[in-house]
Amino acid sequence: MDKKQREEIKGIIKEQIAKTEESIIQYEEMSKPVAPENSIGRISRMDAINNKSVAEAALRQARRKLKKLQLAQSKIDEPNFGVCIRCKKDIPTKRLILMPQSQHCVNCAR
Repeated sequence: MDKKQREEIKGIIKEQIAKTEESIIQYEEMSKPVAPENSIGRISRMDAINNKSVAEAALRQARRKLKKLQLAQSKIDEPNFGVCIRCKKDIPTKRLILMPQSQHCVNCAR
């Protein structure tokens, strides 16, 4: 990976970290407890509880992604950044552009 590609991926990581942090804030707001007095009826309360569960799952996923992005950001200047941790082959640059937190090549990720 050349210096230009590495700088491009640095920018992408920075953007994705910011977006993920914003998503986490939104998911935290959506996953607050459902107050009994805020429901219109049993069905609407069940819907609110279901939506809360979906938001909690999305929140967990966003937090995992943020940790992986932060790890990628801390390791981007290391010589082995962009190398699959399993097979030790280079991860395609296009994959790193789409998923900069990826530590596996396409074959090993399967």
